[in-house]
Order: sequence, then C-alpha cells, then structure tokens
Amino acid sequence: MNLHSLARTCPASRELMVRRVCVERWHVEDAAAAAGVSTRTAYKWLARFRAEGMTGLRDRSSRPLRMPRATPSDWQAQVVSLRREHRMASAAISRQLRLPRSTVCRILQRAGIPRLRDLDPPEPDNRYERARPGELVHVDIKKLGKFARAGKRFTGVQRRATQRYGWEYVHVCIDDATRIAYVEVLEDEAGPTCMGFFERAICWFASLGIRIERVMSDNGGGYRSFSFAQLCELHSIRHVFTRAYRPRTNGKAERFIQTLQREWAYARPYENSDQRREVLRPWLRHYNRSRPHGSLDGEPPFARLRRLG
Repeated sequence: MNLHSLARTCPASRELMVRRVCVERWHVEDAAAAAGVSTRTAYKWLARFRAEGMTGLRDRSSRPLRMPRATPSDWQAQVVSLRREHRMASAAISRQLRLPRSTVCRILQRAGIPRLRDLDPPEPDNRYERARPGELVHVDIKKLGKFARAGKRFTGVQRRATQRYGWEYVHVCIDDATRIAYVEVLEDEAGPTCMGFFERAICWFASLGIRIERVMSDNGGGYRSFSFAQLCELHSIRHVFTRAYRPRTNGKAERFIQTLQREWAYARPYENSDQRREVLRPWLRHYNRSRPHGSLDGEPPFARLRRLG
C-alpha cells in the first residue's frame, strides 16, 4: 500500500483509534487528539468501522464511481480490435474512429499494447554454449572517454567548463566455451586496428592451446573491412555477423563489456584515463584466472579451460 507523504493515519493507527473509543471507552475527542486528527475524521472512521468492520479502515480507491464522459466500452473494443487484428497505428485508429489520439493511446495503454511490437510473441531465450574452446569467439568494441582528472561520476561536482580529451576504444575478444577474454585499449576502431587486435588475439589464444575456428562480430565498419576479411581467410577462420540492430545475438561480448565497465572502468576513481588503462592488465588476469563466473557454475574461465582441455 502506498500512503501519501502527508497522511496522518494508516490502517493500524485507525484501528488503534477505533479500539480506544469502542473498547477502552475513550471520548472521541480525546482519541482524535491522540491520533493527531480532527474529531470529524475520527467520526468518519468510526462510521466506516461500524458499517464494514476492519475492511472499512483501509484506504479506498480515488477512482470516481461514475464517469459520464468515459469512452463507451464498444468504442474501446473497436480500438483494441483494430490494433490486434489489423495492426493499425494509433494515428490511423484515431482518424478512422474520429477519436482524439490521446484517447486512443490511453485505451491501448490500458489494454497492454501501446506499441505495435507489443503484439509480437515473446522471443525465445537466446542461450547457447559451444562445446570446445576456440569453436567460436566473440569480438566487440566499447568506447570510453579520455580524461585528465576524476569527473562528476565520482566527485559529484559538475564543472562548468569541460575540456574534451577524445575517446579510447576497448577491443574485447571472448571465447564462447570458456569465457576466457583478451582485451586491449586502442586509439580507434578502424579496419587495420581491428585486424591488428584480432591478429594478436589469435596468437594469445594459440599460446593457451586454443585455435580459433569462428569469430562473431557486429556489422561495424572495422569488422566489415577488407583487411579483417583477409586476416580471417589467412587463418581459415569463418567470420559470422550478427543481425542488424540485434546486439543480443552477440550477447556474451555484450555481457562481458558490462562486467568490464562495472569492475574495471568505473570501479573506482582514477586520476586519469592513463591510470585506468594501467589497471586493465591485472584486472583481466584476475578475471581469467580467479574470478568466479556465474555462467560457469562459479568456476573461473581458466578452470573451465583445464577441464575441457
């Protein structure tokens, strides 16, 4: 139950006031004064208690009993029918039925279909996991702002003049089966940069005994570049792309980036972005070797690698 911030009474205090009057034989004026309400209010709750019992001491809905200007129910049914059966937009429904668009929107909101995509069936869970290391890796990029001193996120102080220092790009590569991650902070997200990062990731995973067979990325220009395609062809790696505007397809990389931001990028106030970059390597070592991973039943990624290897 949500009480008004200035409410003087609640069901418990009303019950106490009624008991003082009916059982302990207090005067109504005294019980009202003890509860901090007027005598008229005390008589109101006494009358409700005598008519309805304890149920009468609860708050009632503020909805009016009659709404003479409410939209007729058959018109509301037509609005919902046009939406469900013909997938019409609210503006089209408004023109066809000659109803205000605001009225149509309220009817659709109450029906639980304010947007056309609310008519679509719920999507099934997009959960999968490859059986062996290297069978599929996910790559993605997160853009972080450079800074020379801690900002409002940590100090709470909004500076009037903020000098722009540009951006740095966190390139990530995570193995689907083991969740082992390789990360670098680079200056851009161009094709040659993405190619160089992925080439170093291939070598790093190879040092762990993992041969990459397939890589999944979004449709960013760096991954669509000729140089990145050449690298995949050279190492016989199949390159697959996510569906446009569907980041959940590359969910493991997206989820890892959330962890990266929470536990590294924004975990504590850094003096500048260079200091933040220096902390990345020890944090990544902790993530791969000792941090419990929820989707791996509490194992760190390297423990899963040893078990699968």
